[in-house]
Amino acid sequence: MAKSYEEEHPKKAFGWAARDSSGVLSPFHFSRRENGEKDVTFKVLYCGICHSDLHMVKNEWGTSTYPIVPGHEIVGVVTEVGSKVEKFKVGDKVGVGCMVGSCRSCESCVDDLENYCPKMILTYSAKYYDGTTTYGGYSDIMVADEHFVVRIPDGLPLDAAAPLLCAGITVYSPLKYFGLDKPGLHVGIAGLGGLGHVAVKFAKALGAKVTVISTSPNKKKEAIEHLGADSFLVSRDQEQLKAATGTMDGIVDTVSAVHPLLPLIGLLKPHGKLVMVGAPEKPLELPVFSLLLGRKVVGGSTIGGMKETQEMIDFAAKHNITADIEVIPIDYVNTAMERLLKADVRYRFVIDIANTLKPSL
Repeated sequence: MAKSYEEEHPKKAFGWAARDSSGVLSPFHFSRRENGEKDVTFKVLYCGICHSDLHMVKNEWGTSTYPIVPGHEIVGVVTEVGSKVEKFKVGDKVGVGCMVGSCRSCESCVDDLENYCPKMILTYSAKYYDGTTTYGGYSDIMVADEHFVVRIPDGLPLDAAAPLLCAGITVYSPLKYFGLDKPGLHVGIAGLGGLGHVAVKFAKALGAKVTVISTSPNKKKEAIEHLGADSFLVSRDQEQLKAATGTMDGIVDTVSAVHPLLPLIGLLKPHGKLVMVGAPEKPLELPVFSLLLGRKVVGGSTIGGMKETQEMIDFAAKHNITADIEVIPIDYVNTAMERLLKADVRYRFVIDIANTLKPSL
């Protein structure tokens, strides 16, 4: 008979889990592996709620394994390190993002792109090397190989830094890779949610002129006055679209709902790049003719490798970039998921794990 979740590993752990595709989360006793020679164990202090957590707890992508302890924007303080750990010591502030393992030998891994490794292991609802299920950060402790742990610089508040481990690297990586990090370029950010608001901050810090592209006219003041965008474009306004045709070097599209690409492609200059980082559930229509006329490119990107994730966090600390967050107690998590579904958050929920996650007896 299979061991219970509490007895699978030696370390007792407690979190909140979804048991089925209703996505409802509730208290869950489970266990973590013993700290290995290259492992870091840390007490979880905060964990961000990512849109993919919502998809996963409801099995909307068809890959979920229940019970699921979600959470891949995890920060905390190191309590134990293995004998061969070189980068961390007890008391360090650390984080874990979307992945906790990879093969470490393929071309992608050798190039510090573990995120594109075919054997990349997700932080939750995946199979670890030992065949057991991975559990995420809606929990009291975390054990991870030091290679997949990020150091959080002293200048960054831990709660507002947590979402950078997913949202931050998801937008920073394509800005760098697709050459949209050169000062003076005109970069569009489509969608002003958890990803989009951080994308504006990184693009500005990299020296770009930034235009927010949104279906919501009521976000204009927020985008310009609070987040520092240079301009704001309502994507349903034909006059505004026409006036901005052919003006952008690149667009980072963070929208996770089904939406038309033609208006965005029209905003690009010749040789412009539309980079998709949102993940709509259904396929989008790609108007190829509009790509041919201007040698335009549609690309995609997902998170980033560990080296680049550390680079992103250090860049964020240097430029004082954090996510705009609403800190919540763990017992509010189901309500937060409902609000996230309605985009009713400015701009990222972060669970105060340390102060609110208490095991029920």
